[in-house]
Amino acid sequence: MKKAFLSLHIAIFLAGFTGIMGRLITLNEGLLVWWRLLITSCTMAVIFLVSGRLQKVSLSLHLRILGTGAIVALHWVFFYASIKYANVSVGLVCFSAIGFFSAFFEPWILQKKLDWIEVLFGALAIAGIWLIFHFDGQYKLGILLGVISSLFAAIFPILNKKLIGQLSADSLTFYELTAALIVLTPVIPFYILNFPDDHILPTRSDFLWLLVLSWLCTVLAFNLSLQALKKISPFAVNLSYNLEPVYGIILAFLVFKENEYLGSGFYYGVALILLTVVLQTIRLYRKRE
Repeated sequence: MKKAFLSLHIAIFLAGFTGIMGRLITLNEGLLVWWRLLITSCTMAVIFLVSGRLQKVSLSLHLRILGTGAIVALHWVFFYASIKYANVSVGLVCFSAIGFFSAFFEPWILQKKLDWIEVLFGALAIAGIWLIFHFDGQYKLGILLGVISSLFAAIFPILNKKLIGQLSADSLTFYELTAALIVLTPVIPFYILNFPDDHILPTRSDFLWLLVLSWLCTVLAFNLSLQALKKISPFAVNLSYNLEPVYGIILAFLVFKENEYLGSGFYYGVALILLTVVLQTIRLYRKRE
């Protein structure tokens, strides 16, 4: 269990960099996600070609993975849209809503009993986001996009919980991210038409940041998170990911000085979200004992 929690928190720390990458990369959110998936899939394909460790799966399992990959793609597009329309700190804080959505989706998908304590903790996180929304009205669109992103983010770890027992973490990561690329590719031309960008190909600096985003923040972080899911419940994973905004916000403050543009409501909201993380962590350890 300790190894699983360590893997999870390394993954969360790496995930905290993704918001920074979203600000540094100049491509719009759709193209950013497409290039991220392309580089990640190609990298993993080469690794599997050399190692020969890729597991074969049935057609029915491929279809289930395709659905999960589509959810991953949607989550990432909305997440980076939130950052583009607001800022890194706001986009990351909205990610905390996954605890609320997970409290409902996990019992429904895994056919478990609804845990009202989890619902309460998730609602507290939503209240924290509302405080930011209420006090910092300039970020309303970014907050809305971020909450939609967190809805999709809450679903795919639950679906992965049902898949991880059938495939290794490496193989599942490759199949899901490749599925996300397959789903997103035919959508990109329409996306560019409706949300035009001044360039489609990444600049030199964009490409370097995309490599960091793909290799460290995607391949490694995704794999570590799946390894943790073997021992930890999806809700615990989702709630632990509430720490991702903490790491990302600290980096945003240091790199982009975003603390100069955020009002008091932001800090009230973050404090309430952190309270839910602490309370749920205490509850999980007591339950385990």
